[in-house]
Amino acid sequence: MGLKTAPDPLFKPYREPASAVNAFLLQYLPILIFLAIAAALGIAFILAAAVVAPKAPDAEKLSSYECGFNAFDDARMKFDIRFYLVSILFIIFDLEVAFLFPWAVALMRLPHPEAQFAFWSMMGFLAVLTVGFIYEWKKGALEWE
Repeated sequence: MGLKTAPDPLFKPYREPASAVNAFLLQYLPILIFLAIAAALGIAFILAAAVVAPKAPDAEKLSSYECGFNAFDDARMKFDIRFYLVSILFIIFDLEVAFLFPWAVALMRLPHPEAQFAFWSMMGFLAVLTVGFIYEWKKGALEWE
């Protein structure tokens, strides 16, 4: 018959108390409530639109209508590439400005050496974008003929 050994008193797996886990999860309760309210409102608006919306469309209501005029051309016609080019350029420079605001807020909270590095990094980023903008301008990408 083998000897029974007692469990090692030094080895105790760590478990957080249930109250600490509950307190941690309780911090996420406002997010859960917000998501539940958003989902309920979304479903309520969709159902209200389905119930209240008029259900007797006629030919005039079903016809195509563009900016005050009846549609006079096929919707699948080719667009000039300049529309896409201007929209891409707008997105690029709009995002540049959008990145400047959080950067400026974070810059004030950094210690001096890190703030100096962050400042010159952003100046390099802005210099690259400025060179790109000048290139686009010289190539005539921003001009309509």
